[in-house]
Amino acid sequence: MKNIYVDNTIRLQTKPLPTTHYSLLTLFLLLLLISCQTMPIVPSVNLETATSLPFESGAYTYVFADAKRARSIINLLPIEELNNTETKMMLDRTRFFAAALYPQGSGRRYQIAAQGSYPSSNAALALSANKNWQKRRSGSGGEYWYSPSSGVSVLIGSSHAYAAASYSNDPFEPYTPPPGVEIPKGFNDFRKGSPLSCWVTSPLVLLNKMFAGLPAQSILYLYFNLFPAPQEKYEAIIRLQFENPSHAKGMAVLLSLASGFSTDPLLSAFLTNPPAVNGTALDIRSTPLSEKEIKALLKLLI
Repeated sequence: MKNIYVDNTIRLQTKPLPTTHYSLLTLFLLLLLISCQTMPIVPSVNLETATSLPFESGAYTYVFADAKRARSIINLLPIEELNNTETKMMLDRTRFFAAALYPQGSGRRYQIAAQGSYPSSNAALALSANKNWQKRRSGSGGEYWYSPSSGVSVLIGSSHAYAAASYSNDPFEPYTPPPGVEIPKGFNDFRKGSPLSCWVTSPLVLLNKMFAGLPAQSILYLYFNLFPAPQEKYEAIIRLQFENPSHAKGMAVLLSLASGFSTDPLLSAFLTNPPAVNGTALDIRSTPLSEKEIKALLKLLI
């Protein structure tokens, strides 16, 4: 390389790149461009601090779980897909997840958002080689995978994964863009430190199952937590969120009166300790629950 002086301007004279090197560079850039275009766009949502969830509205229960600490509880959930080998492998790589469970009339079964460490490239290769999975285009312009045989849609990235399932052959997109579903006021504070938590959007239905005959009014939400207890048991906390403190106090009195008449073991576990009023909320703490009692309670909730 040498300098050439033309009209008092310095120009650099360079030799062209060798043809072989130039071809390899072009091929590399082309492959990089193609790979970037075919990689799915997977949004990142910090589920542990989020104020909204990437789900559709209409679920009856929203579940939050620390996948490592709550693994023994997750295995008790009445969800068929948890028994699949693929699901167990995903759970092994998951740090935290949230799930929305929908009534059958909605057409949806569930939506799941998870964060962890996932082999997204391996998953894409496996799905593309499996005839049971089809690539679909989302409304936002991205792509996801759908299995007509199971009704499940998935979107997998390196740090986040999303899934949705339907009761029919109509696919639902695994990720719902903002605004999604707003997390109720106070729930994030309530679930801190718990391996598994949920909130129920129609609490009266659940309360009628658990505390049949007790009049309940103006309940906005029902929150639920599980905490480890000695001897491999768990303690549960149910928080009833009311419109005003007087309704919370009234329910506390009714539950205290009912404690002496309960013969159901699961119900008695929640009526043994006196309920605590905290402003517009009423906290009901259980005695330590066995695996059988937890399974029965999760069946009621989920």
